[in-house]
Amino acid sequence: MTIDTSPATEAATAPAPAGASAAATAIAGASAAVPHPTARIGDRPVELVVLDMAGTTVRDDGLVERAFALAAERAGFAPEGEERERALDYVRETMGQSKIAVFRVLTGDEELAQRANAEFEGAYAELVGELGVSAIDGALETVRLLRASGVAVALTTGFAPSTRDALLDALGWHDLADVALAPAEAGRGRPHPDLPLTALLRTGAGSVGSMVVVGDTQSDIGSGLAAGAGLVVGVLTGTHDRAELEAAGAHAVIDSVADLPALLGLDEA
Repeated sequence: MTIDTSPATEAATAPAPAGASAAATAIAGASAAVPHPTARIGDRPVELVVLDMAGTTVRDDGLVERAFALAAERAGFAPEGEERERALDYVRETMGQSKIAVFRVLTGDEELAQRANAEFEGAYAELVGELGVSAIDGALETVRLLRASGVAVALTTGFAPSTRDALLDALGWHDLADVALAPAEAGRGRPHPDLPLTALLRTGAGSVGSMVVVGDTQSDIGSGLAAGAGLVVGVLTGTHDRAELEAAGAHAVIDSVADLPALLGLDEA
């Protein structure tokens, strides 16, 4: 994939998409000339925001569950009845985690897990191609505003790199963020700290305390906390609800990623 390493002001001057709000258009056209407020965690400037993809910046619309069902059938271990419901419950509980790790638990067999994971990645790409995929409202504007304000942005996912790239292709997002990471490129998946810590190293952010991690699952929250992020934020556009995100230890829970700029003080004049 192509990683955008251009200065934040270049990203900020990109043409605004059709249908963007007047505010987003102003950001795209004038940010190089008009200074933005500094994103902050309390009195500490934010250097890096790590954003989950499916459920946080990208609408899921049940595609992950459908892909799991297709993968189980194609790999030859499709559970039925109560066993099927238990498997789907586990898939929901572990949303955000590396998919191969989930299949290892569900199958108890490494060869079968690898086959099922390959089938999942293929099925998900098929569904994206057939049904399309769309961004969470305000996600694009949020990323552009963060970068225009001098904040590095990383997109992270529990998918394989090929599936991550299929999503970026479908959305036209290959140059949106500073870096986009999958577990295979970081070491371990969530809830381990590898994805946000790799993002910090790749972007050159100065400290974990200046990093914000945002996601819609308990695994996202656990990963951010394990990485020592200065702020770990849950969003309500995906798998887990407010109570579940707070129970996982989220420092803050907001309705969607569109509310992140206000949380970081970027809505101030």
